[in-house]
Amino acid sequence: MPELYRLREDNVSKKKKKYLKHTVKARDSGIHGKGLFATVPIANGAVIGFCKAQSTTISGPYTLSTDEGDMLVTCRLRFINHSPQPNVVYYDDLSVVALRDIRPGDELTHDYGADWSREVS
Repeated sequence: MPELYRLREDNVSKKKKKYLKHTVKARDSGIHGKGLFATVPIANGAVIGFCKAQSTTISGPYTLSTDEGDMLVTCRLRFINHSPQPNVVYYDDLSVVALRDIRPGDELTHDYGADWSREVS
């Protein structure tokens, strides 16, 4: 299960953050099942969106670990696949932020960590 990163101190409140809408699309992935792909250029540091999630007691696909417990992601951001060279990151406010410039057609990926990599190997 992916772990979330602490918010950077320079992040402002969720209400003040601008985030990108209509910038990603779910489709078949060469990495695993469905993936999430950029439909427009996304700049380094852009907030792509906020995960809609609900508490769960069951670990599994589309689940994030937080300080408050496990959360089941219920929006299209759940299709972000694993890569050891990620281009996005989840933060503890459930935002998804670009780690570098992302081109249209690029799949969005997050590093879910070594434990996750061993689970799927």
